[in-house]
Amino acid sequence: MKKTVTILGFLALFSAGTASAEDDCFVPMADWQPREAVARLAAENGWTVRRIKIDDGCYEIDGQDAEGREIEVTVHPATLQVIGFEYETDDDRRGRYRDRNRGNNDGQDDSGDSHD
Repeated sequence: MKKTVTILGFLALFSAGTASAEDDCFVPMADWQPREAVARLAAENGWTVRRIKIDDGCYEIDGQDAEGREIEVTVHPATLQVIGFEYETDDDRRGRYRDRNRGNNDGQDDSGDSHD
């Protein structure tokens, strides 16, 4: 019985680790496209780049789309295929503003500007 529980526990941990690794890019650095190619991809899509970084072995673009929304785009480093795309909606922006000013009941941010 103890052996069965140990095997089941190992299988559960192994499958959970595999699921989280699906978001990673496993590409040798010799096969990567240069950052300039990632910047061109962003420009072709009308994105304004704030930062290009490497996260979990993939390129990640932080910036804004053509509509001014904050975006986070995950790009495969060898093929430059977009494999993940997140953007901030108006609801997200309002939620972030509320969180930043939680407990401030005067309706003003730290600069004194009113947002009511």
